[in-house]
Amino acid sequence: MQNKICNKKIIITGASSGIGERICWHVAKSGGIPIMLARSEDKLVAIQKQLMSELEAHSFIYRIDLQREEALDPIIDMILADHGQVHGLINNAGIGVFDYVKDMKWDDIAQMFRLNVFAAMQLSQRFIPHFTEHGEGHIINIISQAAKIATPKSAAYGASKHAILGFTNAMRQELSKENIFVTAVNLGPVRTNFFSVADPNGAYQKNVERYMLDPDKVAKVIVESLFKNKREINMPFWMEIGSRFYSVLPGFMEKILKGQFNKK
Repeated sequence: MQNKICNKKIIITGASSGIGERICWHVAKSGGIPIMLARSEDKLVAIQKQLMSELEAHSFIYRIDLQREEALDPIIDMILADHGQVHGLINNAGIGVFDYVKDMKWDDIAQMFRLNVFAAMQLSQRFIPHFTEHGEGHIINIISQAAKIATPKSAAYGASKHAILGFTNAMRQELSKENIFVTAVNLGPVRTNFFSVADPNGAYQKNVERYMLDPDKVAKVIVESLFKNKREINMPFWMEIGSRFYSVLPGFMEKILKGQFNKK
């Protein structure tokens, strides 16, 4: 079977840790060329060295704070000037803060929307003309099962994920006649440092430990889906089944899963 990733240049945001780091590794292992974006240049350099030593794989790094809207266009221009053609974009960077609505801080809400929504929208918008010009491309947005199932203490986080899922679904329809694939990745809890901010006291992690996804396995599934016309990746599968029931019978599901929904 032909390797659709070999020699393809893939932008990965939030590349310095967690799912993003493992996506970079699997892209490189498959013969692709990761273009890694994150705030921590030291971590990116360490990953770049690791990819070279373990896989003899070339990669590129760009330090950026994606929450600074004004910083995005210059970095995109630099990437396009440096590489000529980019083949894929994986919007992985994200942050969550779990609080009841009455306790939410506006700065936390704004931060979630800047990173989870606006940065992904801006990057997608900028690369659509580039992908169209070259007749190929793939945009993958790492979202969350929180986009489909509302739970207590995730009102703002869930709202940001609802927003980017809606954006992704509309974008897919707009690009249906182009050779540009658009995929939403909806995940349950993943064992990453995401929870150091979202759940600083560790209570939620402890409650869902047995359900947490392995970031390496998640990354492998995502990379295997590159350049395939796949609408969604939903993990774990049982949670996706639950979200489908929730969409049809929300009141019933909220009642019978009340204890599960209140684990944060």
